[in-house]
Amino acid sequence: MKRRTRDQIAARVALDIPEGAYVNLGIGLPTLVANHLPRGREIFLHSENGILGMGPAPAAGAEDWDLINAGKQPVTLLTGGAFFHHADSFGMMRGGHLDICVLGAFQVSAGGDLANWHTGAPDAIPAVGGAMDLAIGAKRVFIMMEHQTKSGESKVVRQCSYPLTGVACVSRIYTDLATIDVKPDGLHVVDMVEGLSFAELCGATDAPLIAQHAPAL
Repeated sequence: MKRRTRDQIAARVALDIPEGAYVNLGIGLPTLVANHLPRGREIFLHSENGILGMGPAPAAGAEDWDLINAGKQPVTLLTGGAFFHHADSFGMMRGGHLDICVLGAFQVSAGGDLANWHTGAPDAIPAVGGAMDLAIGAKRVFIMMEHQTKSGESKVVRQCSYPLTGVACVSRIYTDLATIDVKPDGLHVVDMVEGLSFAELCGATDAPLIAQHAPAL
């Protein structure tokens, strides 16, 4: 089964971020989105450790380790970028000032519930960070993740079995197989990878899906 690479998922997310948007990129996979934003489109990237106006990742050898994102990765700063206190950053997140946040996930339910901070396993290390604040504070929540676990279990589920980060908060899901909108009547497939049939996508997904003339991308 053909799948999108991580950079291809990031590029697909970047296509949906409009001009002038204020966007938080979560730790891990979502950080790749910064490298795929269309040139000429002004987008303001926010990091919860207190940065607004982040650019793409620096070239190898040009890293400034005093300039990092919330995941401790080196970043660049665009002209006009700003630094501020961590508390002010969370005030932006909780105050509804972000248009979009892009987060990773362990599971997303058919109703848009998000589980991304703990698997519930006894030896797992909980990692809430600012995910709960972003999930309820951002106007739209985009999820980037692989469609299935390494053991082949669907991460798009009827009901989350892991502890929840937020309830009915997810707007759109981007995976290595498809792009899926979360709507009141269910999960609508926006597009799929080339060569994948709707039946095959349904077979790889625990939650029921609704076809919407989904093109291949």
